[in-house]
Amino acid sequence: MPKNTKVTQREHSNEPVTESVADLLSLEHPMDYKSSQMSMGLSPGSTAPVRALLPSPDPDADDGAYLVPYFILLLLIGIPLFFLELAVGQRIRRGSIGVWNYVYPQLGGIGVSSLMVCGFVGLYYNVIIGWSIFYFFQSFQYPLPWAECPITRNGSQAIVVPECEKSSATTYFWYRQTLNITSSIDDTGGLNWKMTLSLLIAWILVCLAVIKGIQSSGKVMYFSSLFPYVVLFCFLVRGLLLKGAVDGIAHMFTPKLEKMLEPQVWREAATQVFFALGLGFGGVIAFSSYNKRDNNCHFDAALVSVINFVTSILATLVVFAVLGFKANLMNEKCVVENAEKILGFLNTGVLSKELIPPHINFSHLSSQDYAEMYSVIKTVKEDSFDQLGLDPCVLEDELNKAVQGTGLAFIAFTEAMTHFPGSPFWSVMFFFMLINLGLGSMIGTMTGITTPILDAFKIRKEILCVACCVIAFFLGLLFVQRSGNYFVTMFDDYSAGLPLTVVVILENISVAWIYGTKRFMQDLEDMLGFRPYSFYYYMWRYVSPAVLVLLIIATVIEMAVSPAGYNAWVEAEGSERFHSYPPWALTMAYSLIVVAMLPLPIVYIARHFNLISDGSNKLSVSYRKGMMKDISNLEEQDEQRFILGKNPSEDPSPLPAHRAYLGPGGTQEMTNTNYGTSTKTGYQNIGSPESEL
Repeated sequence: MPKNTKVTQREHSNEPVTESVADLLSLEHPMDYKSSQMSMGLSPGSTAPVRALLPSPDPDADDGAYLVPYFILLLLIGIPLFFLELAVGQRIRRGSIGVWNYVYPQLGGIGVSSLMVCGFVGLYYNVIIGWSIFYFFQSFQYPLPWAECPITRNGSQAIVVPECEKSSATTYFWYRQTLNITSSIDDTGGLNWKMTLSLLIAWILVCLAVIKGIQSSGKVMYFSSLFPYVVLFCFLVRGLLLKGAVDGIAHMFTPKLEKMLEPQVWREAATQVFFALGLGFGGVIAFSSYNKRDNNCHFDAALVSVINFVTSILATLVVFAVLGFKANLMNEKCVVENAEKILGFLNTGVLSKELIPPHINFSHLSSQDYAEMYSVIKTVKEDSFDQLGLDPCVLEDELNKAVQGTGLAFIAFTEAMTHFPGSPFWSVMFFFMLINLGLGSMIGTMTGITTPILDAFKIRKEILCVACCVIAFFLGLLFVQRSGNYFVTMFDDYSAGLPLTVVVILENISVAWIYGTKRFMQDLEDMLGFRPYSFYYYMWRYVSPAVLVLLIIATVIEMAVSPAGYNAWVEAEGSERFHSYPPWALTMAYSLIVVAMLPLPIVYIARHFNLISDGSNKLSVSYRKGMMKDISNLEEQDEQRFILGKNPSEDPSPLPAHRAYLGPGGTQEMTNTNYGTSTKTGYQNIGSPESEL
């Protein structure tokens, strides 16, 4: 609404407003927008129905159409390759760099690329934890600071801040009060001191958590694993009670075949699988390297994948319940704004009062009533209808809108929580959950960095962790400038997706085609005591590589045909607008991809021409020679025997020395590490719902 409308004045002034739609058409009492069901500015003490205004889900919840591709890709690449990483790490007892040096030294760059991706992701992901910390401390006040738009006074008249009125209270708080964002990536705006302090706290927490370890206390581990489920379940129950939640759930499960035919949907679903299971980051390999030799990693892979998918469904239900709530509110706001337009046209004679159906009550105008009125006006004023500027206000259109990324947690849910009874409590719990999940993810991400380094160099873990965190904090200052959110988007789009896919397919090829699938199946039989299903044989050898190649092609084509850019916040409009990257930013974006993948060709060429060591030691050489001798006759045997055979090998191949890892008591070996991961970045305990937030 225009900032000086009568509706706005009524919200913040005691002066009477003498005209309304009802006055002119129905001779009814003036419309009280404050108590109306269409009110968008409910005060904390209002008795009007609870409602919220929220734009946005995250990538895998962007539309219900993602669930089917996500499930299919989970079966085709997620579970098989997660099992592969678990088995390789458990078998060879090394981090990501050491493992691939053992398997095939010329592809030792795989581990280095994994480390690079972990570094990039950790840099920007910890910024998100910093944002959560800021919101967490802001939640200890009532009403919540993002519950209402700030008011400015012009003499005796109170006016809502235009930027906030054009968007929403939660959107304004996010972009202006939290980020204080600039209007383009070219304008850095200097450091945001609030976000800089939050980032510093986040890195201190991560450093302490990595050094201490979440497994140091069993109670802490159980709490960090189960607490997010409690919060999500509470949000689901509360969300289902919100007006319009059913519309969101129905939208989630409505098949959208046209969406599922788009390559982008499958590419984004695959990216979500990578992030959810931690494929390609190296953290899964690092964690599994601490397992016992005979640990049933096959069961671990299946269990984690199933829990991860169920968690995805739970979190997506919560998201779409809130989205249905948001869509109904946005639709009501649309109806209110267009009702004012129609009032103006009726006052000026542009529209005849006879066009308004007699049963229409503007004091309680429903979406159905507006749709009927809109249809009549459009039919009668067919030639000049476009000039009226009326919007259709269709609920389905609002449900189809989705702001990706950070909007889910920092705009959508914050708005919903302002209308919960005891809103500060819910807000504290929600952001404490995000911090808890974020720290779990960062532990996995940091493990993917520190474990390969500790394998290669004799450095105290504490010193290495502190050094990494200090360096990462200073590099992370890029993201806490006023323009920092644009760089977060850039890193999220370019630093992980394509490099991860390339890393994962090379992992698959090095095991299935270079080392040999039959040999690897025999190794698993020796290690586990049973032969895995033949399903994995065909997935590793044929299906998973083919799917990954298609995903790489789709990603490259999309990057070539889609304009590279970001959504910039336009203060004057109170909304986002797409901007193309300037040349320097585009160069930076593509450099992220190049830097992440550069170790692959460098290591390959250097070792192919014997310019550097093959990365092995006596232990790894004896391991490979023993392995080759033990199964040298396998290639001549019938393939069916090694896919479906049930008799374990009598002479297991030699193993490298077991990597000892002591449990909390310091005397018992850790035998079953948990491997869940975050939605967009790392690793978390089994069953963590973090990947959906």
